[in-house]
Amino acid sequence: MLSAALYLVIGLVLILAGASALTDGASAIARRMGVSDLVVGLTVVSFGTSAPELTISILSSANGNAGLAIGNVVGSNIFNICAIIGVTALLRPVPVGRGLISNEIPLVVLSSLVLLAMGSSVWLDGASSAVLTRVDGVILLMFFAVFMRYVFASAKDGGRTGDERDVVASAMPLWKSLAYTLGGLAALIWGGDRFVDGASAIAGGFGVSEAVIGLTIVAAGTSLPELATSVMAALKGRTGMAVGNVIGSNIFNVFMVLGASATVRELPFAGIGMPDLLLLSAVSLLFWLSGRIIGHNVITRAEGAVFVAVYIVYMCFIVAYA
Repeated sequence: MLSAALYLVIGLVLILAGASALTDGASAIARRMGVSDLVVGLTVVSFGTSAPELTISILSSANGNAGLAIGNVVGSNIFNICAIIGVTALLRPVPVGRGLISNEIPLVVLSSLVLLAMGSSVWLDGASSAVLTRVDGVILLMFFAVFMRYVFASAKDGGRTGDERDVVASAMPLWKSLAYTLGGLAALIWGGDRFVDGASAIAGGFGVSEAVIGLTIVAAGTSLPELATSVMAALKGRTGMAVGNVIGSNIFNVFMVLGASATVRELPFAGIGMPDLLLLSAVSLLFWLSGRIIGHNVITRAEGAVFVAVYIVYMCFIVAYA
């Protein structure tokens, strides 16, 4: 058990360090190629913060750990909305632009509803068990392609001003950019392999399912880049960055991460049940309503407290029925 915990810690450290290096290196290369800030933010940075989920889910899928692969994405998306948006709003009320409310946040809701529909095959078409098939994986990847098309179409309307970190990244020498990119990718792959092994061993040692480990430890661990980015942004008064971070990550997780994982191997939903998928859809809808109707384009501290409370209750529910 000690060695499994060590694998878990070492894997997580490598994943987080690799994601950071990959994001910095890839952003610098993109800027050298003249790619706009908007495209870099919604593609490279989104990929970078979701790289831990992508790595762990694909490796879990390849190793036949379906519960870990799906639980990682579902748990991460719930964590992103409830914990990250909740904590950020508690620190500082989060303004939500009309463009996000009308365009991007509905895509978060759509991704959750699509996953809910795919997980409801037992009720919808009488299947013996819910499975994310390769066809489902291709459909999710097609949704992701449409999202990317939307991002590039939006970029034609003009980019956004880069932040201080972007300026530093753009000045990075080419050799260093390539080293960061390749080194970060290597750390992600190797660290992800160690993390999956450790998480699977811990699940077996405590007698709980891989789905539970995926929904809790793995989900929170792989969402650390998003949490760190959003909290620092809130402390610096740049709360809008926190919202964009969560939106891009949630869309990427469902459409790209699960899409790619399901094409590698069909994924039974295993321990991921309707309560988990329904909660993800509910908090995604609440995220949209909080910005559009309830808070009048602002997610208030009170709403942030509700999000955090929902996550605490959900964790208690998982632990109680593990």
